Amino acid sequence: MSIYVLIQQSLHRMRPFHMPRSRVQRRKVIRQSLRSFVLISLGALSAFVGLKGFLLPNHLIDGGATGISILTAYGTPLPLPLLILMINIPFIFMGWRQVGLGFALRASGGIILLSILLSLLTLPTFTSDRLLIAVFGGFFLGAGIGLSIRGGGVIDGTEVLALYISRKTGLTIGDFILVINILIFLTAAWLINLESAMYSTLTYLIASRTVDFLVHGLEEYTGVTIISDRSEEIRKALIYQVGHGVTIFKGKSGYGNRGDRNHEIDVIFTVVTRLEIHRLKGLVERLDPKAFLVTHSINDSRGGMIRKRPQFLPQAHS
Repeated sequence: MSIYVLIQQSLHRMRPFHMPRSRVQRRKVIRQSLRSFVLISLGALSAFVGLKGFLLPNHLIDGGATGISILTAYGTPLPLPLLILMINIPFIFMGWRQVGLGFALRASGGIILLSILLSLLTLPTFTSDRLLIAVFGGFFLGAGIGLSIRGGGVIDGTEVLALYISRKTGLTIGDFILVINILIFLTAAWLINLESAMYSTLTYLIASRTVDFLVHGLEEYTGVTIISDRSEEIRKALIYQVGHGVTIFKGKSGYGNRGDRNHEIDVIFTVVTRLEIHRLKGLVERLDPKAFLVTHSINDSRGGMIRKRPQFLPQAHS
């Protein structure tokens, strides 16, 4: 998933930048601001550990603006903290124009804090094993990016540029990010060496997965659409056994095994976590082996009965 989409989800509740009038609203804004500050600070600290304790002493890089900054530091006398600031300034300005002032301020705070930590603090080199360096360096760096996104900001502004380019050209955000990172790692192979570039690619992949995990967690939601002639039985089983709410759409059957079919049918839609998919499929299979079931990923969901409700059985009426 694009990090920009995740940023938009994190900013959904932070969009108003004026101070609300009611005391309850003011408290809510203050809590959100404190939460944002803590998450972005922890994100900058985690990224600092990944860079200073693992990647930089062993000549490994990451993708995005951070990787560009590290590569630039190899060819210029400028210090890395200053380069991180300089390279991210255009991205922050784009973020202000594309997303909003609140995002730009939070992103600026995270990037400045990361630069200060890199300038003032030192860490020992934790290991000399390059595989462990790539794995844990990617983990800490990805954790830093993920925590910053949860706080409504970023510590790497490349995604904002990708958004701008995607609106001006036919490239998608994911395609642009992929092209940028391929160029970064090819440059690393030329400036440093091929082995470092290969380990850096592993670092980037681990960081990306860590970002996904921190933003979505284990409860990544999956939408399930079920079409069955026994839809009422399946609906009750989903509510009373699995413990999830459902939505019923009225539909018509199309072309079946016996030719044209044109009778009304209930289409069931529900949202479950990926850990519950296997149980749901087994339940539907038992009730109707011929049921048509489609699953698809959901980036974000709000409202409704998303959280699992207490399981209960309907009481029989005498």
